Amino acid sequence: MRNLHRRELLATSAFILFGSTFARAGIIQGSLPWAPGAGAPPIRVLPGPWHFFTPAEGRAVEALVDRMIPPDPETPGGRDAGCAVFIDRQLAGPYGRSEGLYVSGPFRTGTKQQGAQSPLTPAMQYRKALAEIDAYCKATYGGRTFADVEDSEKDKIIGALETGELKLSGVDPKVFFTTLLKNTREGFFGDPIYGGNRDMVAWKMIGFPGARYDYSDWIDRHNERYPHPPIGITGAPSWSPR
Repeated sequence: MRNLHRRELLATSAFILFGSTFARAGIIQGSLPWAPGAGAPPIRVLPGPWHFFTPAEGRAVEALVDRMIPPDPETPGGRDAGCAVFIDRQLAGPYGRSEGLYVSGPFRTGTKQQGAQSPLTPAMQYRKALAEIDAYCKATYGGRTFADVEDSEKDKIIGALETGELKLSGVDPKVFFTTLLKNTREGFFGDPIYGGNRDMVAWKMIGFPGARYDYSDWIDRHNERYPHPPIGITGAPSWSPR
């Protein structure tokens, strides 16, 4: 067998490479097996009327989230950060309807690790709980709703929900408090595309870079504030036309 020279080896390799590439191109027939936007990105939440809440319910939830995350001189509270808008849009969608979850009985009191054991969807839970809270306030505070009582009284009511002392007909107050707290946190720290974390106020507060493609140089730099503004899923606010 004669010796194979490098020039012949390279030529043979190139023939095999381009031959296989041409074969694959022939299978594709001039088109790619995917299309731009095939990932179905989330739809940006736009300002506007409530999608799920009634105006009265919306006022109550804005008052609730603003006591769960009170404003301070540096950062807006839950209301101005858009937490109530986030919750409203979630309840109007698949989350509010418990889509994809088993929602038939039997319903029994389970352990904390077993999650919610209730026939109520999140949307039903909010609707019942908000009505009960406002009914309690009207009976206790001379006809005023939760949104209209003093902040100190709001805090007492929220505390009574957390401990279960405030009884709600048809709704477990502790379960509702846990759901409200979780949803408020999600709205405050989630991507602004979902309606909360307005102007990325929460990310700016904690120095989170957001959806930047790479910030590995800063991972091990503890106790140093990240110097660049955060980026959302759709980019920086300045990138979108007003």
